[in-house]
Amino acid sequence: MTGIRGRLRAVSCRMDAWQLARQSEAEAEQDGERTERAGPPPTGFTLLPWLLMGLGSLANIFQGDTSSPWIGGAGLLAFNSLYVFVAFRSFDKALRESPSTRLALAVMALLTCGLALAYGGSWLLFFPLLGLATGAALRGRWLGRWGWSLAVLAGVVAGVKDGWGGLSIAYGTFLSTMVTAAILSLSDAVRQLRAAREELATRAVAEERLRFSRDLHDLLGHTLSVIVVKSEAARRLAHRDLDAALTQITDIESVGRQALTEVREAVTGYREGSLGTELDRARSALSAADVEPVVRRSGPPLPPQTEALLGWVVREAVTNVVRHSGASRCEIAVAGGADRVRLTVTDNGTGVAGSTQGPGTGLTGLTERLATAGGSLTAGLGPRGGFSVTAELPVRREERPVGAPA
Repeated sequence: MTGIRGRLRAVSCRMDAWQLARQSEAEAEQDGERTERAGPPPTGFTLLPWLLMGLGSLANIFQGDTSSPWIGGAGLLAFNSLYVFVAFRSFDKALRESPSTRLALAVMALLTCGLALAYGGSWLLFFPLLGLATGAALRGRWLGRWGWSLAVLAGVVAGVKDGWGGLSIAYGTFLSTMVTAAILSLSDAVRQLRAAREELATRAVAEERLRFSRDLHDLLGHTLSVIVVKSEAARRLAHRDLDAALTQITDIESVGRQALTEVREAVTGYREGSLGTELDRARSALSAADVEPVVRRSGPPLPPQTEALLGWVVREAVTNVVRHSGASRCEIAVAGGADRVRLTVTDNGTGVAGSTQGPGTGLTGLTERLATAGGSLTAGLGPRGGFSVTAELPVRREERPVGAPA
């Protein structure tokens, strides 16, 4: 029951990854491209409504309550222009960290201090606006230091013009700086996490497709080759030895049933090959194809994962021998050691291991499988003619607790 539950959980995880990737693909097709959908949109329009805090200063200018209204108007226009400039650059990391953005913030700070000292009153509200721009542009480990410095500056300037009322300006400036930075940083993190999750789901689906295609190629390619060879043998023997032909037909039925089982296991991802089983099947397939099998195996027992990988190599190499080599003899040697194991499949055929257009998908897939496990696969002409496939793998044995049964 525990094994069944584990398999069901794994299949459920694969299906969840598949459904998540398909949903993401469907949304991307509808929108034309994959977009970020978490947090505020990456645009400066998010910060523009806060400029309404400067309406009080604008009203003072029009009502004539401000001395030198032309200077005040020019200062208001300059501040708003710099604020818009910084706001729109704050949502692009490269622009946000550029020297021009830092310079614009410094000019804003000087302009805010000058307007506040000159006019006071509602002009002091430019400090919280400066805090918004600072929090949007200066995100990172130095934000706290800049936030406190700006709050102290606002408190001192507002205190000069408004006495103890400057404390509220200092508090508002610090709050606007830190809260703006926190919200925008959190929204960026959420978007990055969403993008990472979508990429992981897409990779999971791609890896599952690749595993499935490899398994089907390795399984069906070998099985169909054995069925064809045994069918030809049964046809040749039917006229002169009916019992031998029936034996071949029985083998075909057995191979077909075994293929159905293996395909089901490949679909669910729980096929674990055995090197001994694959060697027995290799002997049977080679004998049916009139190829003399020679199998030598030495060394200690191997871990299941290593045996499964070597089983894939035996299956693919023997399939190539039966289908392409025209050999009369095939040697399979397994030499295991304490740290590494070496498998060699050599035939005395024409030296062809696939189509005439280069290495097939079988050997390419096996090379990728073994490379993932830290091993290697080489294939080419043998030293005495024919074709040779050599696989080497590290032996990773599972450590057992002291006293645990072997």
